[in-house]
Amino acid sequence: MEKSNTSHCCSMSRSDIVQVDDDPAHVPRFEENRQSAVEVESAAKQIYIPGGSFFMGTKDKEGYPEDGEGPVRKVIVDPFYMDAHTVTNKEFHDFVQDTGYITESERFGWSFVFYQFVSNQTKRKVKQVVQQTPWWLVVQGASWKHPEGPDSTIEDKMDHPVVHVSWNDARAYCEWAGKRLPTEAEWEFAARGGLERKKFPWGDDLTPNGEHLCNIWQGEFPKTNTAEDGYKGTAPVEAFPPNGYGLHHMVGNVWEWCSDWFARSVRDRGGRKNPKGPKSGDFRVMRGGSYLCHHSYCNRYRVAARSKNTPNSASGNIGFRCVTDL
Repeated sequence: MEKSNTSHCCSMSRSDIVQVDDDPAHVPRFEENRQSAVEVESAAKQIYIPGGSFFMGTKDKEGYPEDGEGPVRKVIVDPFYMDAHTVTNKEFHDFVQDTGYITESERFGWSFVFYQFVSNQTKRKVKQVVQQTPWWLVVQGASWKHPEGPDSTIEDKMDHPVVHVSWNDARAYCEWAGKRLPTEAEWEFAARGGLERKKFPWGDDLTPNGEHLCNIWQGEFPKTNTAEDGYKGTAPVEAFPPNGYGLHHMVGNVWEWCSDWFARSVRDRGGRKNPKGPKSGDFRVMRGGSYLCHHSYCNRYRVAARSKNTPNSASGNIGFRCVTDL
């Protein structure tokens, strides 16, 4: 697939689904492969982010100008604290146990699941897919605690990022935890880890010395994932080394919600000091890319890359992390 195809393979909205007939032939074939992980109890460690000025955005030829990645401009953010990793299934479970919160995916009764992770039994029940991107299935019963459908579980993934959470769900968790979602500027400042104008949190080489430093797609998207980085789906939240600030998975693994409404024009994003985005909009900003990103189709795992989605949308590759004011 050509890079000029700017559809967001990693960003599906609830408005994108289409009805299909009862013939399961529309569902892509696959070999089921589920990752396992040792269950851990993870405390939400926060890292001090010093703040300051930095060059936000990019003019990289690999970027997507239509996403509003550029121009490069100097932005200032105040110091803050950020979670060292995305919120885990264990942490979100504690939130739900304490509050009885019901996510939007649970209330809608379905969520988006990548076709390779759906069991044959669940696949036969799929009646809706995403137009233009049929690898996304509308799976009834998919939610944060059943990430691949009603016959799946998070019991062996408690140290993985929680997924199938909407922007509204993420905000509810933050309020419970006494935190908030990061602004887009805070997120990019933190993701850069103290480096200036680099493509990734560790530099410009995706795999320095042949080492994989993030969880993205290897192979031919969307058919074959060779999982050279060790994971086909989500990875544990500390599976790869942190950046210069001590933050894990700032790119790859799962998309991360930011607090801002999405705007393509820099003029609409709130100035150069502590910008908070437009006052209103239809979409919220997402950052970081996910395990489905691939250079041939959606190389939005660069620190300057950005995406968007409606606040009530969720999928199997969208999560979040929190920040706290000083």
